[in-house]
Amino acid sequence: MEKLQNQVFTGERALFFGEGLDIEHCTFEDGESPLKESRNIRLSHCTFGWKYPLWYAADIEVRHSILREMARSGIWYTRRISITDTLIEAPKTFRRAEDVRLERVRMPHAAETFWQCKGVRLSDVEAVGDYFGMNCEDVSVDGLRLDGNYCFDGAKGVHVKNSVLNSKDSFWNTTDVLVEDSVIVGEYLGWNSRNLTLVNCTIESLQGMCYIENLRLVNCRLNNTTLAFEYCSVDADIDGGVDSVLNPTSGIIRAQRIGELILEPDRIDPTKTKIVYKE
Repeated sequence: MEKLQNQVFTGERALFFGEGLDIEHCTFEDGESPLKESRNIRLSHCTFGWKYPLWYAADIEVRHSILREMARSGIWYTRRISITDTLIEAPKTFRRAEDVRLERVRMPHAAETFWQCKGVRLSDVEAVGDYFGMNCEDVSVDGLRLDGNYCFDGAKGVHVKNSVLNSKDSFWNTTDVLVEDSVIVGEYLGWNSRNLTLVNCTIESLQGMCYIENLRLVNCRLNNTTLAFEYCSVDADIDGGVDSVLNPTSGIIRAQRIGELILEPDRIDPTKTKIVYKE
């Protein structure tokens, strides 16, 4: 690989169509799309200061680097990229990208990040911003700390574990989602979804988990959770209690207590849901 060290690049498409480059301690200042259409690139201790740094690229490795806030919309239509120990300050960073791996990455302005991406792997990632992960497919997450509403709207094939999501309207319109050993705080969790499974999770949600086909809870705690399960087919094993349950359509709910159980026969058939009060 050709090595580039200690350089400052300016102007549009500074290394356009670059291939086989090992870039260390370099700065990409002004100028859009510095590495557009690049292939087989290694970046270490680099800084990107302007828009669209890695569009239509492939086989990219980024380590110990920074994407400044104006490096927005930075990684679109790119395939096979891994990013480790890096700060991404820019919003809208990933769109329609495939095979993306992040490890020990901070994203303090992650609004509209990871839209319509496939094959996303996140490990030890911190992100702040709304609409994270919209319409993604094949997502594996271990150790995500997210502060932002509407995460993973429309996503398919998502596995989240060991994470903390402070997110209103999380997992709306999703298909085949598994969340394990995590904390989710936010109103209206999971509406209009199919095959949503929560295992060993702590959940706090107003009117959460409604309008879901095949909702499954395994050993979950529902703190300050009200009006849950409306129009859901549900199999819920609750550790402790739930403040209120409203009109599930079918299934079974197991809990030590239910503060208020609302089953309205003019709206649902109460005989289709079994309530089990555990010792």
